[in-house]
Amino acid sequence: MTLFRYASSSFSIPKFHSLPLNPFIRLFSHSSLLPQNHFNLVHDAVASFQSSMHNNNPPPIIEFNQILSSLVKLKHFPTAVSLFKQLDLQGGIMPDIFTLNILINCYCHLGHMPLAFSVLSKILKLGYQPDTVTLTTLMKGLCLNGDVKKALHFHDTVAALGYRLDSQTYGTLINGLCKIAETKAALQLLRKIEVRVVKPNVVMYSTIIDSLCKDKLITEAYDLYSEMVSRGIFPDVVTYTSLIYGLGIGGRLKEAFELLSEMVLKNIIPDVVTFSTLVDALCKEGKVKESTNVLAVMIKNGLKPDVVTYSTLMDGYCLVNEVSKAKCVFNDMTRRGATPNVQSYNIMINGFCKVKMVDEAMNLFKEMHRKNMTPDIVTYHSLIHGLCKSRRISHPWELVDEMHDRGQSIDLITYNSLLDALCKNQQLDKAHELLMKLEDQGIRPDVYTYTILIDGLCKVGRLNTAKEVFHHFLIKGYHPDVVMCTTMINGLCIEGLFDDALALLSKMEENSCAPNAITFEIIIRALLKKNKNDDAKKVLHEMITRGLLQ
Repeated sequence: MTLFRYASSSFSIPKFHSLPLNPFIRLFSHSSLLPQNHFNLVHDAVASFQSSMHNNNPPPIIEFNQILSSLVKLKHFPTAVSLFKQLDLQGGIMPDIFTLNILINCYCHLGHMPLAFSVLSKILKLGYQPDTVTLTTLMKGLCLNGDVKKALHFHDTVAALGYRLDSQTYGTLINGLCKIAETKAALQLLRKIEVRVVKPNVVMYSTIIDSLCKDKLITEAYDLYSEMVSRGIFPDVVTYTSLIYGLGIGGRLKEAFELLSEMVLKNIIPDVVTFSTLVDALCKEGKVKESTNVLAVMIKNGLKPDVVTYSTLMDGYCLVNEVSKAKCVFNDMTRRGATPNVQSYNIMINGFCKVKMVDEAMNLFKEMHRKNMTPDIVTYHSLIHGLCKSRRISHPWELVDEMHDRGQSIDLITYNSLLDALCKNQQLDKAHELLMKLEDQGIRPDVYTYTILIDGLCKVGRLNTAKEVFHHFLIKGYHPDVVMCTTMINGLCIEGLFDDALALLSKMEENSCAPNAITFEIIIRALLKKNKNDDAKKVLHEMITRGLLQ
């Protein structure tokens, strides 16, 4: 009854937040497309369940379990829960431990952990004993819903009560710890279970190796890999792919390819994720030509590149400003049966915007709408930045309105781009209005935001307004940086207000903002331009004293 009390009363469930997926689902995500007859399968399962339930001689519970399991495989968790409730209300058909485990699994995937634990209470009330599946499913549910520490606490409780746990239980906990970047704790748990009945397996080792690689602790990952091999635990494609990923992000491409060769020698066939990992590593190093060779080898070996592989290659081309080749890959992926996703479009839109091919970017954006594909925050931000850089200042505001309509937030970097575009188009009043609007909305502008406006005002001779903005910045309790002060000094020098410029120069030190060579050069050039040679020499002497003269 101790476990019953733990499940029903003393176990307090907080609000849950979803964690990322298991690392083996993807180092690079794979689209998991449902079968075309998905909805027919669901309909048939429901019809079969209800037919069996209303039968004068209902079949054994095992048949109902099979139907519920099929719905879970189709990820129709609410439907499975609804059918169970109908079964429960019907009476006469007693659920067994398997039925209740299925229900716990459904609640866990739906994020309803209090309900999942209420089923544990039901198991105990019915006189059943929770089995390993029951307890592991609950721990996995806690991990999936963001409460790994509660999962560990629950583990300690059930272990103390003498319940048997298996490798899947510990694999679940290790995975949960790695997902919250508690790799050290995961490794400690691995060491702890070594002295118990449960023997560590390839999944446990691979999970920790993957986490170490993502933390760029490649040496530690490789040591753990050597340890598992020495213990007779054979690495699989996931182990190797994780190590290849780690070596790739560490720029150790030669070793990554040596590991690939080792895989082949051991008859471990690289999969799409392995090759995509190598393509990504090469592209990040700017070796796009070599990445296309890897793609060719992949296809030659009968593997079909997916949307992630193609998107990675597109991103590689965009990084080296070969956007036209990226567009060819984008067009080719559809022809080869891979459907572009939002990330694919984002890569191309961002690539086009960076080389100021904004019309092409907008065409892709419109294409997304035609395909009923919802742009995300990255899509909008890329387009707004691109349009602002091209000084097409009217278009970004339409996107801002669209973002607001979709309930998507705009970050300060994007607002800074809008402000900069307004200043460059000499729409200073609108820029000033935007800055004030940000503050009214509770969005805290940074020093760069103010510097953009001050620079724009100074360039059109509106020094007084620039000074007002600068003083407003100081009154707000912000601290200027060297760029802001230099911008203000430049504005003062343009207007010939050298005393004010020199006064601000001396105050920079008071604000822990040391002037740099550019600050001094601006003042010296302005003084020389006005034939104030003696003053220029004094400033030059100070510049030399500070060691700023190259």
